[in-house]
Amino acid sequence: MPGSATGADGRAEIQRSARSGVAGLAGAAANGLFGFVLAVVITRGFGTAGSGLLFAAIGVVTVAAALCTLGAETGLIWTLPRRRMGPRGDAARVLPVALLPPLAAGLVVGAVGMVASDALAPRLLDDSRTDGGALLAMTFAAVPVVVLMTLLLAALRCARSIRAYVLVQSILLPVARPLLVGAAVLVGGGLLAGMAAWLVPAGIVVLVCLALVAGPLGVRQGAVLRPDRGDWSTFWRFALPRAASAAIDAGSMWVGVLLTSVLAGPSDAGVFGAVGRYILAGQLALHGLRVAVSPQLSRLLSRGEQGAAAAVHRQLTAWGLVLSWPVYLLLAVFGLAFLELFGSGFTAGATAMTVLALAMLVNTGVGNVQSLLLMGGRSGLHLAATVAGLTVTVTLSTMLIPTYGATGAALGWAAGIVTENLTAVGFARAVVGQPLVDRGILRAAAATVTGVGTAAGAGVLVGGRGIAGLTVAVGVLAVGCVGLLTLPRVRHGIRAIMVQVRGRERGTPNIPDPAREAKGR
Repeated sequence: MPGSATGADGRAEIQRSARSGVAGLAGAAANGLFGFVLAVVITRGFGTAGSGLLFAAIGVVTVAAALCTLGAETGLIWTLPRRRMGPRGDAARVLPVALLPPLAAGLVVGAVGMVASDALAPRLLDDSRTDGGALLAMTFAAVPVVVLMTLLLAALRCARSIRAYVLVQSILLPVARPLLVGAAVLVGGGLLAGMAAWLVPAGIVVLVCLALVAGPLGVRQGAVLRPDRGDWSTFWRFALPRAASAAIDAGSMWVGVLLTSVLAGPSDAGVFGAVGRYILAGQLALHGLRVAVSPQLSRLLSRGEQGAAAAVHRQLTAWGLVLSWPVYLLLAVFGLAFLELFGSGFTAGATAMTVLALAMLVNTGVGNVQSLLLMGGRSGLHLAATVAGLTVTVTLSTMLIPTYGATGAALGWAAGIVTENLTAVGFARAVVGQPLVDRGILRAAAATVTGVGTAAGAGVLVGGRGIAGLTVAVGVLAVGCVGLLTLPRVRHGIRAIMVQVRGRERGTPNIPDPAREAKGR
């Protein structure tokens, strides 16, 4: 019955989401680890001012590419699970619809940016060096490549298994970047060499994705690529409202970096960029779960199975909370210790770290409500939520950064994060018509805060808020986790999760996945 998630169907959907979620979490862990390594390489290799300029340049290409993508990456994730794969299917017809307008936009923006790079560099990078214009020109030249990479990764997520997506997006890309940037630093390369090293892996990923996507979509077997008129209207009615919100999502941190660079200087921008790296790393668990189950949510909501979609959302919200909240609670208390790893010049961002970490408790605590809106086809409501958050962020940041630097940028971004997420929660609850929070989520939140709070308190009492205190807190947490494993109830819960992941629940038949069957037609 539409709107319910009971019996074998409901259990099968939760099992499927568990298997995808574990793969997504593994990818998020790898992404977070190598993203942190990249941040260390950049901050250690280029210092506060140099890393601020490099982070600002990365921010330019990230925001520009997100704008040029026009929401088509989410459109692909929404559309492809609803179509048939293979040479006789209609999925391949979406490729020209999704790829051509964003690539055209990327080429135009890239060309204009290259021509205007010398004039834009003093405003965007606040740099007196002679290579500022060349750095910005290189950044804009890469926009079409980053746009194509983003779109092909979205197609890969739907055309192949989650494991293939994880290997490319969460292993190949984040591993290649610190290796190449580190090599540039070791040979004495400057900012231009560092930026080139950051960009090269995007081209590699494009080639790998093209090879992996062509087969399942039937392109090699002569699948029809000419879209119908209805393909254009259906796709872009969904994607265009997502275009602006996608740019806001992708540029949430980089807007703060650019505003800080312009209003407070590159050193403060470097500090804020380092803080933002930690904050985004903590969000990777939620991101990994989102990319893992978004195609599944699209399929469920297209069939009117709101109850099953809400059940998947609640389970993954509990998982994301348990995995993310310990990170953000430790960042909030021991921000000084984490920033010391980047060098003494970055410890001024400790207060900014605490502010943003507390705001991210809200972001991860509500789960992937944005995915519920987008996969339900309500990209307009998602845009409204992101615009509300951006308005708050830019308004407060502009007021606070000139006086408080990186801390002012953090306050503005934190207020925007809370605004966007609470707005999205209200919209998602109204659209899905099902409870998005249950007792399991509340118990997970209470247990996490109690356990991590106790460990953090012990760390502060023994070693303060520096590295010594962080070490004590992590040690107490590790001992506590080992102790929990001795409890029968905890072991039973872990076994239940493993049953879901393996998909072998006793007495429950394996139910075929319609989307998977369609791919084999």
